[in-house]
Amino acid sequence: MLIGLDVGGTNIDAIIIRDGKIINKVKSPLYGKELLDSILDTLDRLLEGYEKSQIKRVNLSTTICTNAIVKNEISSVGMLIQSGPGLPTKGLSCGNANHFLAGSIDHRGRVTEDLDADEISQAIKEFKDKKIDHCAVVTKFSTRNPKVEIKIKDMLDEHFDFITTGHSISGKLNFPRRVYTSYLNSAVYSTFKDFADKIEESFARQGINAPIYILKADGGTMDLNSARQKPVESILSGPAASFMGMEALLPIDGDSIFLDIGGTTTDIFFLVNGSPLFEEEGIKIDRYKTLVRSIYSVSIGLGGDSRIKIEDGKLEIGPDKEARPYCQGGENPTPTDAMLALGLMEDGDWERARYIMDDMGRRLNKSGDDMANLILDTMGDIIKDKIDSLLEEINSKPVYTVKEVLYSKKVRPEYINIIGGPAKSLAAVLERKLGLTCNFPRNYHIANAVGAGLAKATLDITLMADTEQGFITIPELNIHENIKGEYSLQMAKEQAVSLLVNHINLLDNELRITEKDIEITEESSFNMVDGFYTRGQNIRVEAQVKPGLIHTLRSE
Repeated sequence: MLIGLDVGGTNIDAIIIRDGKIINKVKSPLYGKELLDSILDTLDRLLEGYEKSQIKRVNLSTTICTNAIVKNEISSVGMLIQSGPGLPTKGLSCGNANHFLAGSIDHRGRVTEDLDADEISQAIKEFKDKKIDHCAVVTKFSTRNPKVEIKIKDMLDEHFDFITTGHSISGKLNFPRRVYTSYLNSAVYSTFKDFADKIEESFARQGINAPIYILKADGGTMDLNSARQKPVESILSGPAASFMGMEALLPIDGDSIFLDIGGTTTDIFFLVNGSPLFEEEGIKIDRYKTLVRSIYSVSIGLGGDSRIKIEDGKLEIGPDKEARPYCQGGENPTPTDAMLALGLMEDGDWERARYIMDDMGRRLNKSGDDMANLILDTMGDIIKDKIDSLLEEINSKPVYTVKEVLYSKKVRPEYINIIGGPAKSLAAVLERKLGLTCNFPRNYHIANAVGAGLAKATLDITLMADTEQGFITIPELNIHENIKGEYSLQMAKEQAVSLLVNHINLLDNELRITEKDIEITEESSFNMVDGFYTRGQNIRVEAQVKPGLIHTLRSE
């Protein structure tokens, strides 16, 4: 059995899948509950009557890191940045305290100017005075020589709770993005660690020892312990689960729009020729451009629990949300109240929903039904306007998908796929607004948990080679081997793929992974030159099992 768990901003959704079928499902609201209590309650209801020893794997998704960044509920971070000569530092400041260090590494990975140890000591003192417990260390070209970052980290280790090094985040050379990604990784560390600890405690109390994985922004997974060290990879984990759930439950041919309308936000995705758009360099969250690989998605503050108000005779919905809808004991109206009043959903007190719609309608000289329909119509307009603006932006530049780059392609959606609690209620409105057929699956309300539960394991490895010194290193597989001087980038890619296939099939031969299931996510190679002579190459390759689904559930 597999468990899929989606921890959103409004609800926890959970499912059990056995032999490719959903055998139980639970939705638990988070209103007024501690997260641990909510998870325990969800698992109690989900697992009642089932043999826990049969659970082989737990996959989860969460919006917890994304929400922490957007709400600025993150830890203070001290930044140590060595940018080298010629690069303005003003735009790189991103932490609560920033120190720009002397010293530099050139593009060939050679240290051209040493560190100043006194600067590190001064930074430590300032960070401690400011009660900063998390740091990030980023040096330019550290991907070609991480020794300086490692040395700085060694000096910081005894003073701080968590330290991110830039070279461990990504092998790509975009220095500003690596700075911001490292900052966010340290900023959300405590938030994610607290969440991960609660998840582990919840399953331990249930007597479940199955491995736990979390979805990454690209739709792949990573184990929970690895995620503790790179929590930034879990940003947009929730939208990734949305996409994987829609892919499992609905057809994905041609060009289309995918919508996940939840209690707090609406996530928008686009498919081109059946393949999702992809963030080519990395996602942007808040004001920070990162190196986190991600399916392209945009969130807007619009959902079933969005705050509704009337200002100067005009209806406004979102982006803030109410604690709970009026029909479920809240104090103010929400779109959920409108849907319930119109008989489009059943979860709540119908009489309270009718009362609040009638009350709002009187302020605009409308009946309760007309008020409820206006709310849904306004939601449709907000979604349509955002889709139109996104399509205009997407079609103004090359289209990047998971599979390829399409330079002259114009995205022209042929239909809409929609999931989330309000999906059924809004389908007809969106069809009318966008002039496209709108599909939703039977299990539209728990699709995120389906996507989480069915996501494949996507173990990745990093191969680093130095042909001058004649060795390769793969830390994840504990490999350190000698190589010959003619070793090339192509040979490195082939070896990384072969080793990853063999390793995964040894771990679980039921997966039957082949080379076709592996993708190279990062690759770089540069010549090391001494004087006028090339002395070898520095090579870096990252290989990963392609994100995908264990099963599809189209019958659901």
